[in-house]
Amino acid sequence: MNESTLQSALSNPQNLGEMPDADSVGTVGSPDCGDMVRMWLKYKEKDGKKVIDKASFQSFGCQTAIAVASLATELIRGKTKEEALLMSAEELSAPLGPLPPMKIHCGQMVEGALKAALEAESNTPSAPVVGSSQPTGPTLVDSLHAAGKSAGKIKIVMRS
Repeated sequence: MNESTLQSALSNPQNLGEMPDADSVGTVGSPDCGDMVRMWLKYKEKDGKKVIDKASFQSFGCQTAIAVASLATELIRGKTKEEALLMSAEELSAPLGPLPPMKIHCGQMVEGALKAALEAESNTPSAPVVGSSQPTGPTLVDSLHAAGKSAGKIKIVMRS
């Protein structure tokens, strides 16, 4: 793993925080271990295509997840939904170099949050998106607490 890139991403994470005017939101994590990532996406029209204009994130968990999420929000800017859906955890974490085996799940969580946000997108902003939090919905902390009380609130993504 590239330690200097990791330290840079951790000391100055990009796009950290909620995005109140987001077009979609995706949350992935495990309340059992406490690792969670939420990603917000905002789109714009560019050259007749709908592309990701901005992305932001919140993360509870290890520093590697924060670093990967920070880098991912930059990597997906300007991509269409279809292009972003094709990005793997390995591609999203590539600037860090190969992740150690015990940190691979961090990249997978970021990939899961991105895909959940991409799939949660609604073409009608006033219509609720079933199975996802709306931008004005509960915070990541609220989701972590709620998931501990009732199963099924948080989407857990297991990748091999």
